[in-house]
Formats: sequence, C-alpha cells, structure tokens
Amino acid sequence: MRHKIAILVLLNSFLLGSCASKKIKDASYLAPSKESTIAVPKMNVFVPRNSKTKQLPVLIFVHGGYWNSGRKGTYDLLGRNFARKGVVTVIPDYTLSPNTDYDGMAKQIAAVIQWTKDSISKYNGNPNEVFITGHSAGGHLSALAVMNPKYGINPKSISGIILNDAAGLDMKYYLEGNPPTAMHNYTTTWTKSPAKWQDASPIYFLDKDTPPFLIYVGDKTYSSIKTTNKRFIDALHPFQPDVKAILLNKKHVPMVTQYFWPWSNRLDEVVDFMKLHEK
Repeated sequence: MRHKIAILVLLNSFLLGSCASKKIKDASYLAPSKESTIAVPKMNVFVPRNSKTKQLPVLIFVHGGYWNSGRKGTYDLLGRNFARKGVVTVIPDYTLSPNTDYDGMAKQIAAVIQWTKDSISKYNGNPNEVFITGHSAGGHLSALAVMNPKYGINPKSISGIILNDAAGLDMKYYLEGNPPTAMHNYTTTWTKSPAKWQDASPIYFLDKDTPPFLIYVGDKTYSSIKTTNKRFIDALHPFQPDVKAILLNKKHVPMVTQYFWPWSNRLDEVVDFMKLHEK
C-alpha cells in the first residue's frame, strides 16, 4: 500500500510539473569531437509555461555520483519543480570518470555556464541572473568551475552558488589523509599529484569576488562531507561572515531527492535566495 501511495504521489507530482513546464531535451552545449569515441554530453532545459515575465532567473543543477556515475534524466522532477516556481532550470550531463578527470568535468560545467550566459535568453532566461547548484560531486564541480580562474568564468557573472551536501570542497585535505585508490575510480579522477588535489579544491579559490553561498548539509551525511563543509565555511567567513550551514535531518541521498516533491520547503528557500541576490 505504501508503495502504491508513493507511486501515485510521484505521478501526481510529474503531471503537475509537466503542465507547468516545458522540457527541452538533449540540448547541446559542446561541439562534437571527431577525435573522441565517447558520446558528447548534452543537457535538459526546463522552462516555465505561460510566464508573463520576459526574463526569468536561471538555475544550473549539476548531479552527483562519486564523479563516476549519474545522469541528468534522474532529476527531471527537480527541473520541473523549479520551473513551476518561475525558474528556468538547466540540468547537464558531463563526462564521468574514468573517461576523464576532475579537470575535464569542470571544463564541461564551465562550458554549460558559458552556454547559459550566451544562449539562455532564447528560453526566456535572464543571462544576468544565473545561479548554480549541485549535490555531492555536483556541488564540488559547480563551485570549482566558477571559482578556479583557469576555467574562464568570471565569478562576478554568477549571482549565487547553492551547495547541497557538497563533497570535494577540500580534496587536498581529504586525499592527504585518504590517498586515492582504484575505488570509485579516484586514482583517475584526482591523480596522485597533491598539486592537482589543491587545484581541484574550491576552498583555495575563495576571495572577495566569490559569489554568495547558500549551503545545506545533512545531519546524517558522511563525516567527510561534514568536515570539509565546516572547513569551507570557516574559510569563507572572512568574505561572507553571515554564511552558515543549514543543517537538515537527512542522509546524503535524501538531501537531493527532497527536491522531487513540489511542496518541499527547500524549493522556496532556494528561490528566496535567488530573489535576494538578483542583479
């Protein structure tokens, strides 16, 4: 009976979201490569239907999965729920380990950001109100693509970053205590170079130009995520002294699946954060 109720709730949520939003499936953000046999990742874009506002705020969501798993299609309900709230939502796939490393992934997320800045107006989105969010590994890639200057994104062009139980915020600190192995393809993802571990860590790129943060952490999440989020927030405080983690009584995966429900308070909190920091 519980399973039937859950299925009915999900179907109802999907129907509500479908009526209120339009999905543009498998839009391209990268040029095809003749040299690679790996499929070029694409993205889904969710656009509010019948909006009278000409330019709507934009949210890019980057999925997690240990940097070696996950796909954009899992998060359609998240995209539709934000679209119901008047937010154009971009959900990309990106090449996963072992087919690339953190650097290749961050370059692709930077390409998503650049595509959004250049092209989102075609979908009624405001290129001057672009926010980015991610869960777990996606939180890491969201922050890194914006904050590490090598990826070419002007941090001032991003209105805010929302971290959802983000992993990898200080990979140098984590990998010094837990050197990478073949498990989860970490040797490929991070290499064995401490210099690259630092290059991969958003914490080392905080400065006065860092976009505003909204940070969620699960009370029941992995200890490594709790530790690195605390380190990150402590390092962020000289630039954004009022930021603190919003702690939720959840494990790691439910931190993102909560966005699948249209009545989640987190949806309104994120939208309120976007309104507060609109440019």
